[in-house]
Amino acid sequence: MALTAFLVFLSTFLAASLAVLIGWFALQRVSAEAQAEDVSEHLLDDSPRVLKDESLSSISIWAKLLERSDFVKIMRLHLQQADLGWSVGRVTMLMLLAASVALAIVMRAERIPGTVAVLIAAALGALPYIYIVRRRAKRFRQFEENFPDALDSLARALRAGHPFSAAMEIVAQECEAPVSTEFRRTAAEANLGNSWEHALANLSDRIPLLEVSMFASAVQMQSRTGGKLNEVLAKLAENMREATSLRGEVRALAAHGKMTGAVLTVLPLVIAGMMMIVNPSYLTILVYHPYGKYLIVGAIICLVLAHMVIRKIVDIKI
Repeated sequence: MALTAFLVFLSTFLAASLAVLIGWFALQRVSAEAQAEDVSEHLLDDSPRVLKDESLSSISIWAKLLERSDFVKIMRLHLQQADLGWSVGRVTMLMLLAASVALAIVMRAERIPGTVAVLIAAALGALPYIYIVRRRAKRFRQFEENFPDALDSLARALRAGHPFSAAMEIVAQECEAPVSTEFRRTAAEANLGNSWEHALANLSDRIPLLEVSMFASAVQMQSRTGGKLNEVLAKLAENMREATSLRGEVRALAAHGKMTGAVLTVLPLVIAGMMMIVNPSYLTILVYHPYGKYLIVGAIICLVLAHMVIRKIVDIKI
């Protein structure tokens, strides 16, 4: 009992401390960004941001701690690919705050075991990163759908006699986001002194799709050996449309399996909730029995693993 009270106090103290720190540094950050935005509006206008903020966090101590983790590089890349202007420090602080608040709330419930409370807090703390991953995947799907049209527009611009740099800027103005955003950023990098090879390599890193790598390879090969780039891009766009259509058919066939996996994962939780309402004494034995807590943890782990296995089975790669 004393240990539970200490954990609740510690979790509440950590949550309150993190909230105060985030609020204070957010105010400092907003004032600094407001001044920087006034300057950037006059220098950059509507072009993509050239000056990059490489700092992991505005808190120097937290930034030094994050620099020692290899996961920070992956998170920073995912933030860039999701087109989010958040810093790694802000995301990690938000994850810690969510986990601390969730742990403080869950630990107040006496019937919930400590292991389950930690798992719930960890799951809620991972929600910000899950949002980043889902936004990144959604942006990749949008890019994949609009990319063939952008290649057709690029091929027509080249056929009309425009150089490749001017054709990229024309496509960036006409296409929809996120293709327009990435093409504008690539053209800006090339206009600022980088080679097109380096700019297209950065595009392939930001959008790690096979179609983008093929596009970059085609442009680089044409710059070295020559040839009609517009015909290559038109043929590449046609093949991409066929591949996108095939992926849509596979996605539609796999939707039934994904729905089945979701139902099978949620159904035990729904039944347990209904049993707690209808007959609470039927399930309380799992909480008070010496081995009941281990069975609950094992059931949750099995549900998560089963859901991941089903998702892996129905995730067909083309």
